[in-house]
Amino acid sequence: MVVIRPALEAEYEAVGALSVAGYDADGYLTYPDGTFDDGYAGWLADAASRADKSTLLVAIDDDELVGTVTWCPYGSGDAQLAKEPHQGEFRTLSIAPEARGRGIGQALVEHCLGLAREAGLTEVLLFSLLEMVPAHRLYARLGFVRRPELDWSPEPDVILWAFSVDL
Repeated sequence: MVVIRPALEAEYEAVGALSVAGYDADGYLTYPDGTFDDGYAGWLADAASRADKSTLLVAIDDDELVGTVTWCPYGSGDAQLAKEPHQGEFRTLSIAPEARGRGIGQALVEHCLGLAREAGLTEVLLFSLLEMVPAHRLYARLGFVRRPELDWSPEPDVILWAFSVDL
């Protein structure tokens, strides 16, 4: 059974490594020209900073770290989209490559939605690379819709699609 809980300080390094491994396994850290995005990989690896500004969550299955997500309620230092008091967002959803297909990503997203409801929030937002098609299918199953008016390009060749769900 998968347990979702806040990450322990002793787990931060492993959480950062899992975050990088999950993104890298699908090529999400490689630019179209083949260069590696060291900057974003470094940010993903720095789980301690995310835990300091937001709520760093982990999924544990049989004492094994299998997934992570960063929950960013309104006011979080890591929030990019949650700019209003009724909003929250999540970032850095990553599943260990060997643990995929077991519902861990869905469990992490549903946990974030539960945290939003508990806090009285009415909207959850997120950014996703347009290449993250499996994640887009998950978001659609959970009621998220595209919000193209919020799309953002933080740097050339990187396009982030926005999604949201009303609670």
